[in-house]
Amino acid sequence: MMNVMQKGKYLWLLMLSLILASNYMLYQTAVGVEVLPPEANPVVLGSLIDLVIIGPLFFMLYRKKFSIKTAVLFAAAGCIIARLLIPSHLLGPYATITWVGIGAEAALVLFELLFVIAFFRYLPDIIQKVKTSALPVIFSFPKAVDHYVKNNPIIHVICSEFLVFYYAFFTWKKTPPNGITLHKKSNFIAFQIMMIHAIIVETFAIHWWLHDKSIVISIILLILNIYSVIFLIASIQSIRLNPIYTDEKALYVSFGILKRVKIDFQDIECIVEDSVVLKSKLGKDTIDFIAKDFEQVYPDMILKMKKPVKATLFMGIQKEYSKVAIKSDDPEKLKAVIFAK
Repeated sequence: MMNVMQKGKYLWLLMLSLILASNYMLYQTAVGVEVLPPEANPVVLGSLIDLVIIGPLFFMLYRKKFSIKTAVLFAAAGCIIARLLIPSHLLGPYATITWVGIGAEAALVLFELLFVIAFFRYLPDIIQKVKTSALPVIFSFPKAVDHYVKNNPIIHVICSEFLVFYYAFFTWKKTPPNGITLHKKSNFIAFQIMMIHAIIVETFAIHWWLHDKSIVISIILLILNIYSVIFLIASIQSIRLNPIYTDEKALYVSFGILKRVKIDFQDIECIVEDSVVLKSKLGKDTIDFIAKDFEQVYPDMILKMKKPVKATLFMGIQKEYSKVAIKSDDPEKLKAVIFAK
C-alpha cells in the first residue's frame, strides 16, 4: 500500500513536470514556434488553464497539502510562470488574468509580512517570557513565539534562524547543565569541528580562485560558507547546552538546533529494546536522536507512542512521528526516568 501511495505521489510530480516542459517547448523553442497556429488564443488559454489550475492541482496532490491559501499561492505562482514562458504578444488578450494572479501573490506576501512585523513588535515580550520559563531556550523560545504570534511557516523560519545566531554568538559563557546527554560518547563534535576547518580552508582557496573569474559568484559562495560555519558552531553549542530535559509531565529531547520533540509521558505506549529491531533500518515514521559520526550507530531504545508526536526540524518544519529512536550517553538512567513517571 505504501509503495502504491509513493508511486502515486511521484506520478503527480511527473505530470507537473510534463506540463512545465511542454509549455516551455511550445513557447521558448524554435520547434514550438513552428507548431503554433496563426490564431494562437485557444492554445494560450489552454496553457493558462494548465499553469494556473491543472499544474497547481498536481503540485498539491504531490505535496498532499490542501487549503484555500495554498491553492491561491500556487495559482498565483502559475500566473507568474505564464508571464515568463508565454511571449507578451501572445499573452496580450489574457494579461489581466495573470496580473490578477500576481496581485493575489503580492497580497499574500503582504499578509505574511504582517506576521513578521508582529514578531518583531512582540520580541521584547517574547524574550522576557523566555527568561522566566523553566524550559531550555531551544524549547521556551519557540513556545513564547507561538504564544504571541500566530503559528506561521515564515515565523517558524525566523524563529529557527534566531536560535542559530543565539547559540553561535551568545552562549559562550554558559555552562552545560547536568542531564543525560546524547553526544559525549561519540565523535560528533569532533566531526563538526573538522567540517568547520574544511569549510574555512575551502573558502580561502575557492574564493581566491573565483575572485578573478566571477566576483558575484565568489561573494555568494563566501556568504554561504560563512553561514555554514555559523550554523555548525550553533549546532555544536546547542547540542552541548541541551541535554535531555524532563519535568513532571514530559520528556524534552533535542539534537541541538537540528530537531527537537516534546514527549508526554502518558503518550508513551512502550519502550522497544529488542536488539534486532534497534539494528534494523528505521522507518519514515521514526525520528532519531542519534549522534552520528564516522561509524554506524544504532539507538539504545525506541519509544513507541500511543499517538503521533509532533517534532520540529531545521527551519521550523514540523512533522509527526509515531516512534522516537534515542541513543543517549546513559540509557539505563533514561529508562529509569521514563519508568518513574
